[in-house]
Amino acid sequence: MSKTASPALFELIKSLTKSEKRYFKIYASRHTIGEENNGVRIFDFIDQQKEFNEEEIYTNFEGEAFLNQFPITKNRLYEQIISALDAFHSSKNLDAQLYKMLHSINILYSKGLYDHAINELKKAKRLAKKHNKIAILLQLANEEKRIIETQGYQKANTKSIDKHKNETYELTSQYNFYNELWSIKSKLFIQLNQYGQARSPEEVTEYTKLFEQFKKITPPEKITFENQYLINHLKSAYFFGILRNEDSLNALIDNLNHFKKNPDKINENPNQYFSILTNIIHLESKFGNSRAIHTYLNELKSFPHQLKSSLTEDLTIKLFSSINSIELKVLNQEGSFEKATLLSKVIKEGFEKYNGEITPFRKAYLAFNMSIAFFGNADFNQSLKWINMILNNKELDQKEDILSFAHLLNLLIHFELKNDNLLPYAIKNTKRFLTKRKRAFKFETLFLKNITKISNAQNKYEIEDLLLNVDEEIKALKNDPFESVAFEYFDFHLWLISKVKNKSFQEIKREAYLMKIA
Repeated sequence: MSKTASPALFELIKSLTKSEKRYFKIYASRHTIGEENNGVRIFDFIDQQKEFNEEEIYTNFEGEAFLNQFPITKNRLYEQIISALDAFHSSKNLDAQLYKMLHSINILYSKGLYDHAINELKKAKRLAKKHNKIAILLQLANEEKRIIETQGYQKANTKSIDKHKNETYELTSQYNFYNELWSIKSKLFIQLNQYGQARSPEEVTEYTKLFEQFKKITPPEKITFENQYLINHLKSAYFFGILRNEDSLNALIDNLNHFKKNPDKINENPNQYFSILTNIIHLESKFGNSRAIHTYLNELKSFPHQLKSSLTEDLTIKLFSSINSIELKVLNQEGSFEKATLLSKVIKEGFEKYNGEITPFRKAYLAFNMSIAFFGNADFNQSLKWINMILNNKELDQKEDILSFAHLLNLLIHFELKNDNLLPYAIKNTKRFLTKRKRAFKFETLFLKNITKISNAQNKYEIEDLLLNVDEEIKALKNDPFESVAFEYFDFHLWLISKVKNKSFQEIKREAYLMKIA
């Protein structure tokens, strides 16, 4: 049996919490009569595997009858686990409760118990309206139509039909508005993920075209909580993309207040609330608002305690990557590189624990800031290891922003390590990469031109002259809105100053930070 057999069952079992595993075994025992539960035995064996290996399963259960149709046995076990999870979460998850009620309505209808179905439908509508579940309300509206027709309109009149029509129209209007917003927001984020903030007037135009689509949409009379969240979310993304960071921050704070006015929505939508907090911290860091950064960071750290039982595995992973990313970035901005390097152990453990569950971009962002921490601490070998984690990751081909700056930082690391033989090859490779992906903006072009000259310099005095001459050009780019984005990843100008002044990068970075907050 091949080790490359589908790992779906293994992945599902490994995703379960202790409580979910315990519940599955209770659930499975209720559905097995008069024989040992082979599903639980297979479950327990797979659960103890570190890596999926189907050959081990065949070896361990050799001679067992169920192995003759093992693919069917696996599928049944997979479905049984899903059924157990559905039962386990049905009392905790609002959507699960509503869909269960919807299913009950269908069962009662099929039995001809139309009055019972109507009573269940009314309860489901009250709950769905309370929590503004538009998609489910539309399904309930269709069920109501079906029952009214089946009963031959005996319990309906013109007034009730008009009321039903108006309610359905309002729901449809809200749902269509949501779809329009979601579509535009998603296109904005695809562009942001691939290219980052605008680096040219042409890129600003592309973002603005999308935003113009939003401005043309006619909103419904009443805007639901979810739609207002999407409006604020879309605005913050757009303003961020076109470098209007202050407007982006204001839209994010509007969204934070939107949630705080509706505190029950925080537990319902923890991912959204958490993302708002992390994005606010990111923008506050651009402005150097140290007090605000630490206030929001403390709120973010306390967020898991607020959620308690609502904390999912997915959110746990996002909290791990975001909290560590923010702490790393804040420490790096302060020039506290030694403290930042201490986070490497926690981050490595997280990478091992969550393995493929962290998105490639999140992993790259952590690795990039970890590389900066070691670079600032003058541990260039460790810095190179972290940057190679990005450069060797084939899944990051579309994440051009982070990859581009990883290539540039890689060149500085080789320069600091005095890898004179490797540096020319690395420069050539970086030029090819940026040209192919059309990322050769003014900063990248100037940087590569001068790092090439430096790598060809004959002595340290020639290098010092080159560094001194490029200082004014780099400073001008730092004040250019389109080019300043490069310095938010890594402050290449401060590195240049450290070389010109013959001081450590950490010392120069610390001085610059203290001046900024003074």
